[in-house]
Amino acid sequence: MNKEIRIGNRIISENSPTFFIAEMSGNHNMDFERAVAIVRAAKEAGADAIKLQTYTADTITLNCDDPCFRLEQDALWDGMILHKLYQEAYTPWEWQPKLKKIADELGIILFSSPFDLTSVDFLEELDVPAYKVASSEINDIPLLTKIAKTGKPIIISTGIAYMEDIERALRTCKEAGNENVILLKCSTAYPAPYEEINLKTIPNMAETFDCIAGLSDHTMGSAVAGAGVAVGAKVIEKHLTLRRSDGGVDSAFSMEPEEFKEMVDNVRIIEKALGKVTYELTEKQEKSRKYSRSLFVAQDMKAGDVFTPENLRSVRPGCGLHTKYYEELLGKRISKDAKLGTPMSWDLVDYE
Repeated sequence: MNKEIRIGNRIISENSPTFFIAEMSGNHNMDFERAVAIVRAAKEAGADAIKLQTYTADTITLNCDDPCFRLEQDALWDGMILHKLYQEAYTPWEWQPKLKKIADELGIILFSSPFDLTSVDFLEELDVPAYKVASSEINDIPLLTKIAKTGKPIIISTGIAYMEDIERALRTCKEAGNENVILLKCSTAYPAPYEEINLKTIPNMAETFDCIAGLSDHTMGSAVAGAGVAVGAKVIEKHLTLRRSDGGVDSAFSMEPEEFKEMVDNVRIIEKALGKVTYELTEKQEKSRKYSRSLFVAQDMKAGDVFTPENLRSVRPGCGLHTKYYEELLGKRISKDAKLGTPMSWDLVDYE
């Protein structure tokens, strides 16, 4: 897979800043003006992209209330019929061109997760710069093939995927001529328990599949996102709402704008702190070396006095001989008078 991928005006690579995606999902609560406000909030909070979801209840599932169409996952939507949930959560398609125009004007990238073949056609008409594949669609090979054939970058969540699912998905994209694929470590619990995140998988995923890796994070707060960047995530996706108290299908585990901005700001600090592998000293560190330990005369001494642990000590600062000579100097005589605080030097040693 390619290790340098362009989405809109952003390059994502091993050496690039973290790419932040604000996921709107159903947090618009079926209010277009609220959707617009979320796009604006994402831009102000420092997100690189705002992501939509493109489906209708009828394109993503069947209107059926048989038991297998009922959610049983001990989560926010436990017991709901899939069709009903998606009726509440989908983003009306007529909004999406308008939201794309607003995002373009604001200078924030907008793309989407398509959930069937017709939604890919629709998003191609919008000329989105990339596609996101939700983890539950990682095994939809016809959908993956169609997305890959657009030639645009693909971000794939792996929350419900076995190893063979990931391998098959990547192979499908590659066979369709698309190697611009980013994999996201993901837990599909909402909210996700911290102990189920397994961030150590991120660098292993990048190495195993020879790709850029990131994190689709459904935990509360920003600690996991920051740690994800520290272990190598180059993409962070988090759900964004205006206020959790406003309610909605995804509100309970979504970030508020102030929290999203704090996360971005903290990650930018983490990126600076990560730096590079180096054992060289900075200019400030070099200056600080003069305050490290060295050998000093620790009592007033007369010429001929013998060096002992009482009158020869390793102390700060670093103006005297290196402490590695301490044992060698004990028992030798001082060559001339020296007062307490004299930095130890070889001309103070009597060699006769």
